[in-house]
Amino acid sequence: MASTKEQIRLFFSNPVFLSCVFSWFCAQLIKTLIKLFSGKIHSIKELFELMFWRTGSMPSSHSALVSTLCTTIAFRSGINSDVFILSLGVFFITIRDAVGVRRANGIQAKELNRIGRILKEKGILDFKAVKEVQGHTPAEVAIGCLLGFFIGIAFSEL
Repeated sequence: MASTKEQIRLFFSNPVFLSCVFSWFCAQLIKTLIKLFSGKIHSIKELFELMFWRTGSMPSSHSALVSTLCTTIAFRSGINSDVFILSLGVFFITIRDAVGVRRANGIQAKELNRIGRILKEKGILDFKAVKEVQGHTPAEVAIGCLLGFFIGIAFSEL
C-alpha cells in the first residue's frame, strides 16, 4: 500500500479530481468575465467574490462540475459501474436543486424582501431583509452541463 504522502500526490493528480476543479474554475471565470465586460462589477472585492464565492449566473459552475464528474467517471470506469451510477445520482440532485429549489427560494426571498420593505416604510413591521440565494435558469444549467461535458471528455483522454 502507498504511503500517505504518495496517496495525497495521487489524489491531487487524479484526472477525475483535476477535471472537476478545472470545470468549476472555468465556469466561475466565464461567469466573472461576462459580468466584468457587461459592467456589473464595481470593485476588486466584488470581482474576487464572484470568482470564488458567489453562486448564480451564466454558466452554472455546480452543473459544470457534476457534469464533468459524470463524464470522466463514465469514460474511466464505464457507465455500468457503481461509481458512475452514484455520480449520476449526485448529478440529478444537483441539477434539480440548481434549477428548481434554489431558484424558487431566491424568487421567494426577493418577494418577501419587497413586501417587508413596504411594510417597514408604512411603520407596520420592523423588517430585516432575508438573504436572496440565487438559483439558475434552465439555460445557465444547460450551458454549465455542456461546458462540464466537454471538459470531462478532454480530461478523459489524459
